[in-house]
Amino acid sequence: YKFPSLKHCVTGGEALNPEVLAKWKIQTGVDIHEGYGQTETVAICANMKGMKIKPGSLGRAVPPYDVQIVDDRGAVVPTGEEGTIAVRVQPTRPFCLFSEYLDNPEKTAASLCGDFYLTGDRGVMDEEGYVWFVGRADDIINSAGYRIGPFEVESALIEHPAVSEAAVVSSPDPVRGEVVKAFIVLAPAFVSHDPEKLIHELQQHVKKVTAPYKYPRKSEREI
Repeated sequence: YKFPSLKHCVTGGEALNPEVLAKWKIQTGVDIHEGYGQTETVAICANMKGMKIKPGSLGRAVPPYDVQIVDDRGAVVPTGEEGTIAVRVQPTRPFCLFSEYLDNPEKTAASLCGDFYLTGDRGVMDEEGYVWFVGRADDIINSAGYRIGPFEVESALIEHPAVSEAAVVSSPDPVRGEVVKAFIVLAPAFVSHDPEKLIHELQQHVKKVTAPYKYPRKSEREI
C-alpha cells in the first residue's frame, strides 16, 4: 500500500510491539508516534512531533504533567528501575487530572500515594526522560519474587522469526508461585521444526533479549 498524503501517525491505547512499528515504517516510510494516557488523565506522555523517536517508548511527559516512576511507598525510583507510572499531584494538582471516582471514595484514595496519582501501569524511565511500558500492575507475573511484565516477553518472542503471534500469561507453579506461560502461533516456515529444539531456542532468545529469569517455562503452540 502507498500513502503519499500520510505525514504523521499517532497511536494510543495499547503499547505497540517492535514488529508492528518496524513493519509500519517499512510500508509507509512514516514513524509511529506513540502516546500514553488514561480516562483519568488524558494524554500524559507522548512522542511529540519534532522529538527524537525511540521505537517502543511512550515518549516523555507532556505539560502540565510531571510524570515519574515510583515504588510502593510513592518514592521516585532511580533511572532505569521499574516501578509504577505516576503523576505528581503535590504541591500542585494538574488541572486536567480527574477529581475523583464518582461515589467511590475508597478507589479514589487507593489511587493516591504520597505526592502522586498512581496509574496502575508499570514502567521504566530512561536517562532522557522517555517512559517505557512494562505492563499493567495487576497483570504482572510474580515468579519466585521476580516481577515480570507479559508485554515485554511477548515483544521479545515476536522478534524471533519463528513467531507469528504470541500471548503471555501467568501460570500457577508449586515452587515459584507463578511462572511465565507463552501461547505461540508459529510462522509457516517453522511449523515442521522439532518442537523441543524450537522451544529451547525461543527460551534462549527471551533470556538474551530481556533477562534470564523472564523466559517462558511453559508454552503451547498453535499451527
